[in-house]
Amino acid sequence: MQSMARPLLLFYILVAYILLQLSWWAYMLIDLNKEVIQYRIEISELRYVNQEEIEAEKLLFNKELNKRMWMVVGEGSVFLGLLIFGIYKTKEAFRKEFNLARQQKNFLLSITHEFKSPLAAVKLNLQTLQKRELERSQQQTIIRRSLIETERIHNLVENALFAARLESDNFEFYFEQLDFSQFLNSLIEEYISRIDHEHSIIKHIPPGIRLLGDKLALSSLFFNLIENAEKYSPEGSKIEIILSTSHEHVIIHVMDQGNGIPEIEKQRIFEKFYRVGNEDTRRTKGTGLGLFIVQHIVNLHKGVIKVRDNYPQGSIFEIKFPIGN
Repeated sequence: MQSMARPLLLFYILVAYILLQLSWWAYMLIDLNKEVIQYRIEISELRYVNQEEIEAEKLLFNKELNKRMWMVVGEGSVFLGLLIFGIYKTKEAFRKEFNLARQQKNFLLSITHEFKSPLAAVKLNLQTLQKRELERSQQQTIIRRSLIETERIHNLVENALFAARLESDNFEFYFEQLDFSQFLNSLIEEYISRIDHEHSIIKHIPPGIRLLGDKLALSSLFFNLIENAEKYSPEGSKIEIILSTSHEHVIIHVMDQGNGIPEIEKQRIFEKFYRVGNEDTRRTKGTGLGLFIVQHIVNLHKGVIKVRDNYPQGSIFEIKFPIGN
């Protein structure tokens, strides 16, 4: 916050200077008009002998003075309103840029740590294989652990590249008719077979549901959603994936039994680099790209994603894809 305080202080000083100059300009302009009218009244007193004519001239000049004063007040108010609006927009833009810069910094720190940990583990495993004569079962265990860490690195790279592609102008989806039930079943089985899991992944997928979609994008969507559920759920808890249909939609629910998401953060979790909680106290791993990718894929499939509380605890991510999208 200290890096933000100094630019904000300079910004507020500039705003105060502009407001003071505006007030001084209005005062000087009104005072000048009063002087001009006073001179004209004095000249009229010299021109006219009849007191009634002088009073009539004074009345006319005072009306003109009031008119000019209201004109200055009106124009000043419009200018002040535009100035305040511009100040507000400038401050909001500054705040967003600062938050984005902070999130990018946190992203770089987190992704550096995310890469460093599995690389160190793989290096240690390879050194162990190189220096020691181990039984085959022990070798297989070390190799399996290395593959798990390699898979983590692969997923990090894929998410970073996918997020960059989603924001590029030349990214295109390849839509095809899918047996979505079969496709989702195979995705979940593939995810379960990739690494060791500390959670029970349960699926409720009726057969025969079809959807128009991009296989690669939908794979990334569900891997990120399930990974997110695992990340924020206690060991041994249950993660449920439910597929259903309504008259107009294909509906997916991903339900976990984690700590849930505070109401104030539910609208922000899909922002790029945003992660729930305080940066200083957060314990979970991640880069803040998973749910950002999820929302983009849902939007490009003309779908809607919502998050709500699961009971007694946890979160439910609900996705609705229009049938015939």
